[in-house]
Amino acid sequence: MSPAPVAPAPVNPAPRRGWCPGLARPMPTGDGLLVRLHPVAGRLGADQVRAAARAAREGGNGLLDATARGNLQIRGVTAESHGRVVAILGEAGLGDLRHDGGPQRLTLNAPLAGADGLAVVAAVEAIGREIAGLPAKTLVAVEDPAGGLGPVEADVWVRLIPGSSGITEARGIPSPEWEMGRGDRRSREGGALQDKPPRVELRSSTSSALFGSRATLARSSIAPTPLPLGRGDPAPIPGTDTQLSGDVDVRRESLPALQLAVATPDGPYWLAPLPAPVALATLRTLLDGLAASGARRMRALSPPQRDALLADLTPGEAPPATTALPAGLHGRTLLAELPFGRCDAALLDRIAGWSESHGDGHLALTPGRGIALTAYDEPTADTLRNEVEAVGLIVDPADSRRSVAACPGAPACASGGTPAQADAHRLAAAFAPLAGLSATAHVSGCPKGCALPGPATLTLVGRADGRYGVVLEGNAGAETDLVLTFGAVLERLESVRVRPAPDVASDLRDAFREPA
Repeated sequence: MSPAPVAPAPVNPAPRRGWCPGLARPMPTGDGLLVRLHPVAGRLGADQVRAAARAAREGGNGLLDATARGNLQIRGVTAESHGRVVAILGEAGLGDLRHDGGPQRLTLNAPLAGADGLAVVAAVEAIGREIAGLPAKTLVAVEDPAGGLGPVEADVWVRLIPGSSGITEARGIPSPEWEMGRGDRRSREGGALQDKPPRVELRSSTSSALFGSRATLARSSIAPTPLPLGRGDPAPIPGTDTQLSGDVDVRRESLPALQLAVATPDGPYWLAPLPAPVALATLRTLLDGLAASGARRMRALSPPQRDALLADLTPGEAPPATTALPAGLHGRTLLAELPFGRCDAALLDRIAGWSESHGDGHLALTPGRGIALTAYDEPTADTLRNEVEAVGLIVDPADSRRSVAACPGAPACASGGTPAQADAHRLAAAFAPLAGLSATAHVSGCPKGCALPGPATLTLVGRADGRYGVVLEGNAGAETDLVLTFGAVLERLESVRVRPAPDVASDLRDAFREPA
């Protein structure tokens, strides 16, 4: 019999999340210092992957996490080993890109993003690096027809409009001098913005080629100075023939129009589509406004601040919602997810080997806390899938582990009251019948809810006494319905699993109802 539950009680206020760590400024956690790498567009060469594995092995505890923003973090670094980690990763071109507390990586893109999408990523990153005071957690989600992201907690969305015409070819990643809402280059008629061609120029050496591409975005013939992004052969973008290296230009006859959206408490506020350079100038103004506001995220702006920021911008219709590609093979590209984002140095070395033996030695980190690998041909892709699945990575879209989010929990995180990740592995098996009905679960070591800020069908919130607060249809910061041991949670899930074709919401309420 399950232990008697504790009466419903509100969860303690979530402790404030730590800063966004980088290479130079790691963050203390329960298992040592955490160093986070921010590869631009999530792309890595095999030599860089091996460098990360080496740094984890020689300077950390051998464990790494892939994040929901397509970054990679090394755990268990010590004050004494940090210098060694910096040296290894710096030599591989994985150092920090800024040192002012701003976002090391501003954008999030899908692993199969096309060349135009990646050119926009490059431009957005360059714009962001020129804005002092931009909050560290700022996120711009870039989506194109080849790469959707699905629901994402972004500050600004940039959607490429398929079939639209933008501006003709030019070279350089610009920082637009012309900005909507500033100066006399703005032309308005009846409140609507006119398509007045902007003049675009490079402001400084920081307008440089990210991940090696010299994007074609505006009428400028000034070639940017590449950033030192490390060594290695040119990296192809999965699904395209575009090469990304310091020696290769991304040349396009035109870029499509872009549609922006701004995060609000009520969801994205979509603007009308604009030619690419005008849209990028608008984005610059939006990010400038966020930096000047003092708010940590765009959705946290006060109503007057938001109204002022959007006053001169034309609203548009919301485009169709996007979905992220699931795990599995997509043509020759395999999307494989690391269970709950965790891997070790040995597995990372193996991943680097797969990229070379089955492909051209490059891979991408994905927002699904996994990797994208492109094989030479379809038979090779099938072999790759089988090898990846054999070591426990997720390659089946129906895998129940995909429906469960989990943070590392205790002891890796000092805030964690429970071993969230270990418990999530056990929960996934019991949750499988519900996962097949599109239910989701979240195992959080504390009320911060780092692994999933939004709601889940079932959320377990770790407590200092080792038990879990149970939240139905809510997030980790919500009031708990009751408090149970993890064993009791599994027992109650059994009562849901035996029901044929359950109504998930009502049956979970029945299963987790406190006995009279």
